[in-house]
Amino acid sequence: MKPPVINFSTLQAFVEVAATLAFAASGLLAGARKQLDVVGLCVVAGVSAFGGGTLRDVLLDRRPFFWVEHADWLWALMALSFSAMLFLRRRHLALTEKAIQWPDALGLGLFTANGTLVALDAGMPAIVAVLMGVITAVFGGVLRDIVCNDIPAAFHDHRPYALCSFVGGWVLVAAQSLQAPQWAAISAAAATAGLLRGLALWTGYTLPAWRIVKR
Repeated sequence: MKPPVINFSTLQAFVEVAATLAFAASGLLAGARKQLDVVGLCVVAGVSAFGGGTLRDVLLDRRPFFWVEHADWLWALMALSFSAMLFLRRRHLALTEKAIQWPDALGLGLFTANGTLVALDAGMPAIVAVLMGVITAVFGGVLRDIVCNDIPAAFHDHRPYALCSFVGGWVLVAAQSLQAPQWAAISAAAATAGLLRGLALWTGYTLPAWRIVKR
């Protein structure tokens, strides 16, 4: 069986580039908070930007990987990492956790839409496509936190993260089933996932946590 060949539209390519840049930015900020050198920044930015999409491509048996197909992105990532290190050192900006969360929310929405659409184009069932969107959107941030020696925020801060992506993926599936234009389906899915995450950050809403009863 031959791996599925995906022909990206201009809009899909734009969404993937925007999502990659957003997650790379979140990785750069996370690495800068840990005072990593330029090599460390490149690694953290790289796993943030490419981790989720790479796992998606592995599971879908899709070759070449999206970052191999667009190798220029690697040069852009290294240039961005080096420039960011120089800029942040000169400006001495205070890097808070919130500074990482907002580009992460943007990337979450964009990668949700892109990952779900790639899986649908590959002929996957709706539930599989939605889960591929979640993997694409979430796994990069998980790797970023692991490399930075933190417990992944997606697992411990109790604010909706993967759930936002899951809802956004179903919005794309519903839009396609209604034969909405591709730009409208992608925009609706990305906006839903990103705005839900942004709303959770803004309001401080958290999911119910496990309660341990001491005896």
